[in-house]
Amino acid sequence: MAQLRKDPITSRWIIVNTENPKRPDEFQVEPHTQSTKVCPFCPGNEAMTPPEILVHGRRSGAKNTSSWLVRVVPNKFPALRIEESTEKAGIGIYEKVGGFGAHEVIIENPDHNKQLADLPLDHVELVFKAFRDRCLDLRKDPRFKYILIFKNYGSSAGASLEHPHSQLIGLPIVPSRVLGEIRGSTSYHEASDRCIYCDIISQERSEKKLTVFENDEFVSLCPFASRFPFENCILPKNHQSSFDAVEDRSLHALAQALKATLVKIKKVLKDPAFNFMIHTIPMYSKEFETYHWHVEIIPQLTRVAGFELGTGFYVNPTPPEMAAEALRCVTIPGL
Repeated sequence: MAQLRKDPITSRWIIVNTENPKRPDEFQVEPHTQSTKVCPFCPGNEAMTPPEILVHGRRSGAKNTSSWLVRVVPNKFPALRIEESTEKAGIGIYEKVGGFGAHEVIIENPDHNKQLADLPLDHVELVFKAFRDRCLDLRKDPRFKYILIFKNYGSSAGASLEHPHSQLIGLPIVPSRVLGEIRGSTSYHEASDRCIYCDIISQERSEKKLTVFENDEFVSLCPFASRFPFENCILPKNHQSSFDAVEDRSLHALAQALKATLVKIKKVLKDPAFNFMIHTIPMYSKEFETYHWHVEIIPQLTRVAGFELGTGFYVNPTPPEMAAEALRCVTIPGL
């Protein structure tokens, strides 16, 4: 029998297949292809990208040369441009804004074939440091209202280049998905004087049905009303609204939580394409007590079709409890 579940944050309804759930080995994962084109992100090809904005781990040499560990460059084909206007205009009942924004690429490591799950913890920590440093720098420009960091891994997840990389887009508008989370968490806080995300963590601390991995500072879990099979969420255990407020001492624990989760997903689901994104409080927002930043990870195992598009409901063929158990059972030496 199917089960309807309500997301306690967004009030979105999910249909979960609890009668004939789909198990990990029943998903068809698309194989990853190898391109024969010259990779612009590989060491030695730095001239193929725009000049670097930030680099971590360069041992020697001048800017825009090899011998780096993490490199950030402007996107060569940006969705939005820093030079554009933020001016609003009306066209009858319609509204438009100039195409202002920032679009950057975080090249995660020099090795073309090593993904985040394959890197040492201190290197994953460097990637998060680059994420945070770019957020802090862009925060200085009051035209930005929101910064989204995301990763597309695999062609079915939207990746156009194979070399491991993430992206950052700075926006003059707060995305509707984030606004939905803020409204839901604010409403919950007004009714209970508590953070909904903190309450989820507290309940899971005793039940342990949805937990995938945890350390002293972060917990990785499959949300109760997961939209997609094996969807995952990484949350700081202590209330924190802004990702760019993460201190250096916490970056290692965050890197451990992400790497552990990605390794488990890779092993259980045979290296599926996936997306991850960091949801954080908008700039200049006042909802510090109500919002809780987090990382969302979505393996690309199913497709959104007419029912989902027409209703806003999602159909999840694998209960999150089953997904969490399968992932939790994977042991990772050293993590």
